[in-house]
Amino acid sequence: MENTVVKIKDLVKRYGDLIALDHFSLEIKEGEVFGLLGPNGSGKTTTINCLLSLLAFDKGDIELFGKKMTPVSYDIKKEIGVIMQNVAVFEELTVYENIDYFCGLYIKDKEKRREYVEEAIKFVGLEDFRRFYPRKLSGGLLRRLNIACGIAHKPKLIILDEPTVAVDPQSRNRILEGILDLNKNGATVIYTSHYMEEVEHICTRIAIMDKGRKVAEGTKDELKRMIKNTETITIDILELPDSVLKEISGLPHVYDTKREDEKLIVCCSGGKHNLIRVLDVLQKNELGFGRVYTELPTLNDVFLEITGTALRDKED
Repeated sequence: MENTVVKIKDLVKRYGDLIALDHFSLEIKEGEVFGLLGPNGSGKTTTINCLLSLLAFDKGDIELFGKKMTPVSYDIKKEIGVIMQNVAVFEELTVYENIDYFCGLYIKDKEKRREYVEEAIKFVGLEDFRRFYPRKLSGGLLRRLNIACGIAHKPKLIILDEPTVAVDPQSRNRILEGILDLNKNGATVIYTSHYMEEVEHICTRIAIMDKGRKVAEGTKDELKRMIKNTETITIDILELPDSVLKEISGLPHVYDTKREDEKLIVCCSGGKHNLIRVLDVLQKNELGFGRVYTELPTLNDVFLEITGTALRDKED
């Protein structure tokens, strides 16, 4: 039976008249890579700060590893690694010294700490930069250092808040691969991002937040089944009489058809063999066509339908 690592129940947080968290509940099991999605102002950061006991809340309960979380739960806090969006390292310390300092907050044994620091440096690929000061590192390398500082003490729960913002593709891939490796090595991960393709790639389960509430939760496939659109068919076609468009509109599972720039776009909800049926109509009416392709819904489509906006439209 899977252990519950994070349990949040009926969490309420108010700032005066503003309700930042509105009876928010969440459970995360051991070994998950859990995606927490939501536009800015949805309550993600507030949730994380409450989870870490950095912020008092008005109502609700939070348990980590089966224990009640409080500001003085140091036995729990040492099992958590936090990598926030803003890089937090010491400019006057080298790469090695930074990682050693943060690891030393939890690991007092010097030999063990030295071993952990070396492992963290290798893990994020900073072997050639151990004597560099942060100001000499690129944005991507700086983020890797930030991650190494957060995970060097081998925490069981790792919270990553937008860890790949403004980094180069190589560093982004290295960071994502690293997160999956941490998970394979036993860490449970909470991951927030504005990049839907990242969430699709690494998260085993996802919750979507909006206005302090959880509006949807499930695996990426479960979330995609919640929305109306399950397939979009696009066909390049020069000639398309209204009578044929009407016939396609009447096919099973077709809920919308439109003509855009010499393209036929057919939106379907459920069903199988939708493309075959559309092509059958075109061939029966002896209409020639060019490129044909279908698209399955993305997480961004889910987010758009559930919250009314694309995730990146709500970035600061």
